[in-house]
Amino acid sequence: MSSKPEPKDNHQPNGTGPTPSPCSSDGPGREPLAGTSEFLGPDGVEVVVIESRANAKGIREEDALLENGSQSNESDDVSTDRGPAPPSPLKETSFSIGLQVLFPFLLAGFGTVAAGMVLDIVQHWEVFQKVTEVFILVPALLGLKGNLEMTLASRLSTAANIGQMDTPKELWRMITGNMALIQVQATVVGFLASIAAVVFGWIPDGHFSIPHAFLLCASSVATAFIASLVLGMIMIGVIIGSRKIGINPDNVATPIAASLGDLITLALLSGISWGLYLELKHWRYIYPLVCAFFVALLPVWVVLARRSPATREVLYSGWEPVIIAMAISSVGGLILDKTVSDPNFAGMAVFTPVINGVGGNLVAVQASRISTFLHMNGMPGENSEPTPRRCPSPCTTFFSPDVNSRSARVLFLLVVPGHLVFLYTISCMQGGHTTLTLIFIIFYMTAALLQVLILLYIADWMVHWMWGRGLDPDNFSIPYLTALGDLLGTGLLALSFHVLWLIGDRDTDVGD
Repeated sequence: MSSKPEPKDNHQPNGTGPTPSPCSSDGPGREPLAGTSEFLGPDGVEVVVIESRANAKGIREEDALLENGSQSNESDDVSTDRGPAPPSPLKETSFSIGLQVLFPFLLAGFGTVAAGMVLDIVQHWEVFQKVTEVFILVPALLGLKGNLEMTLASRLSTAANIGQMDTPKELWRMITGNMALIQVQATVVGFLASIAAVVFGWIPDGHFSIPHAFLLCASSVATAFIASLVLGMIMIGVIIGSRKIGINPDNVATPIAASLGDLITLALLSGISWGLYLELKHWRYIYPLVCAFFVALLPVWVVLARRSPATREVLYSGWEPVIIAMAISSVGGLILDKTVSDPNFAGMAVFTPVINGVGGNLVAVQASRISTFLHMNGMPGENSEPTPRRCPSPCTTFFSPDVNSRSARVLFLLVVPGHLVFLYTISCMQGGHTTLTLIFIIFYMTAALLQVLILLYIADWMVHWMWGRGLDPDNFSIPYLTALGDLLGTGLLALSFHVLWLIGDRDTDVGD
């Protein structure tokens, strides 16, 4: 109660520590609240200075707060500059990968079956009979989905997985830039495909028709433009929706793009070419007007694509894979044309979109997944792996414990059950008037398995090789892989039909 003991405690001789105050917070076993130091004052009197532990504690707490505040400021700076932190990669097992891929894979397969059935119907239309060069446009424009739409799906899937589409501003910039980019590419590739069709149609017999050339150009450019616009909008919705419900967009976006791409592109090509053909005798000038309209829109799309840093680079450097892939697909188209022209192998036409589409879909999923995995660990050109990847062994591609090898095994195991479902569907719809026999199914499955096996191995090598050279695999790998899928699928299927014919499997009725 009295204040007299306090000065007495504060001036203990010989520098002894003070007696703890009754209101002290220090109890038994705790450190003393105050420490002392002593020195001589001006008059030679020993002065004892009490250093409060509370002050030291306060200083330490202040330092800790300053450190936390500095970390908070750094976090705020990062969030201000880059937006929300990228989401962590989804933990996936073989079962979850297969479950997510299965439905889009089946949807894509049924889309290719529908495209084959449509081609089987429209091949008897007058425009396909009179302007036979339209058939040459089919593989080039169907391959356009691999060159543009599936590349778009892979690019947007990677952007979504690494957090580049989390804020509304980033999302809008990514959408406008990519939509404008594929319109530029679709217009140019559609025009080049029409030139290739005219040249391939002129070489065999030396006949050239200017109205037919304008018809091919108008049909090709209009089909490529409209199909890319529709499919691009669908892809954006699929990727945003997949991310919101916790599904990896890499597993669903590219197969859905493929499933809708073949059917929509072939339907548009048939309808537009038929409509323009009806005007051939009365409004011939409409063909150059259609071409001029889509070409006049090119500067608008170029300006929009240049505004986005993500698409500006592709606008300048992304033409090589698109054009080379179109040339590769054209070689597959020539094989198809030579094979189907033989009455013994006419039934092959209905199976070609299926085997090519399935192989392209599966390898596009794998390439997109590997590309996303690499983007999560660095930028193109950065070697984030302990040892540089060169040419991988098949065991590394298919039997290693990493997630990409696991997905390769899952995708490969989908080939046989998927094709069995598609073959049964074609048989029920009497597509191509083909009777399925055991030996035909064995040869067909062998061709399909070999095609996908080669594609998955090439994808593992190509994506890492492009990454090491500083190229974004999302923009460069998928066009090559899907074009190789067309070439391998058509070639192996044609070889299977020839072997079946040579060994005398007449029950297959491939040419009926």
